[in-house]
Amino acid sequence: MINERIQKALNDQVNTEIYSWYLYLSMAAHFEHINFNGFAKWMKLQAQEEMTHAMKIYDYLNQVNAKVVFDKIETPPTEWVSPLALFEEIYNHELKITDSINKLTDLAIEVRDHATNNFLSWFVNEQVEEVATTELILGKLKFIGDNHSGIFFLDHELGKRV
Repeated sequence: MINERIQKALNDQVNTEIYSWYLYLSMAAHFEHINFNGFAKWMKLQAQEEMTHAMKIYDYLNQVNAKVVFDKIETPPTEWVSPLALFEEIYNHELKITDSINKLTDLAIEVRDHATNNFLSWFVNEQVEEVATTELILGKLKFIGDNHSGIFFLDHELGKRV
């Protein structure tokens, strides 16, 4: 039987990952609306990745015979003043997700739930990648500044994501 605190924390994380999906999808819609299809493609793929994260936890909860509980999902923003502002929000969001995963891992260690701790190691590693990728794009946007050619080039580059 899984610890009740772990079960609640994992369910909270499922909902957090679903919000991440919702946020990235809103960002994709924003970019599509302003005709930046490369940025939009990157966001849609990121949204899919976030839903995959939610489903990994969902499946784990079912595997350990815990109840999956969904909560209300907050409405994400729908507009940003610039790609830079949007990626600053993403970066801060990914730091928040990293903190959430770290706290969940700390809880698994605290209650001596070795299986959940082992399961969460994938997410710990994934967050390193998420933050690094976001930081790289954010750095490029800061370098580009208001240079329209640079933004168009980055839009093209991000559109190559598979």
